Amino acid sequence: MKLKVFRQREGMDASRYDTFEIAETPGMTVLGALFRVQEQIDDTLAFRYSCRGAVCGSCAMLINKVPRLACRTQVRSLLKGEQKISLSHYPALDETVSWNPGKEVLVEPLPHLPVIRDLVVDMSAFYRFYRMLDTVFRPTDENPVRERHMEPVAVKDLELYTNCILCAACFGSCPVDEKNPKYPGPAALATLYRFRIDPREDRGMERLEQANTPDGWWACEFHGNCRKVCSRGVPPIVAIGHARQELEKSGKKPEKTGDT
Repeated sequence: MKLKVFRQREGMDASRYDTFEIAETPGMTVLGALFRVQEQIDDTLAFRYSCRGAVCGSCAMLINKVPRLACRTQVRSLLKGEQKISLSHYPALDETVSWNPGKEVLVEPLPHLPVIRDLVVDMSAFYRFYRMLDTVFRPTDENPVRERHMEPVAVKDLELYTNCILCAACFGSCPVDEKNPKYPGPAALATLYRFRIDPREDRGMERLEQANTPDGWWACEFHGNCRKVCSRGVPPIVAIGHARQELEKSGKKPEKTGDT
């Protein structure tokens, strides 16, 4: 099989694609293939990973034009065409790269984030929105005398969003993130909604107000790419939809939101 990889680093006149031919082994993942290249062919190849180091999600990249986790994406399945995902348009899909999906795997950095080197992107913008939205648990009682109990239904609702591993695949697939640098992105908004519905907090509507701007909840266009590419099944568009409904019902929708 062949691995076609995006290359860019300081000092290069322009980015390019390098093609590496390697022997496929049973169960080989894209991350495994990248390691094979790095260890046996080109040790200058740069990519990010922290698998088995309690930092799941760090190996997200654009694989065959779809944001995926390299450690969970099987090479054989890609070559057989078994992992096709239809996404709403975003500019990275327009970038013409000649590759044979039946014989090659195309690997590129996540879209919408600056490239540091090869497949490594600068995640600063992605994480900045987390700090801005204060996605930190703020309990009603700082020093409870007993455990904070939750009903099973509440736990199930929270788990939809606590499963997020901050891989930024949703951020890289979102057409709104590409054109609006002020949009927090699906992951940050889904996490914010997770705290809004947490019964151990009492900041309810205050949480929703944190993103109640034309560039916040209301900038989402419901393309649904975020839900399709999430490896953990987190549905940001559901959270965003519920948040908007609550704000509209309470009469707190901004006058100018850009939606119809």
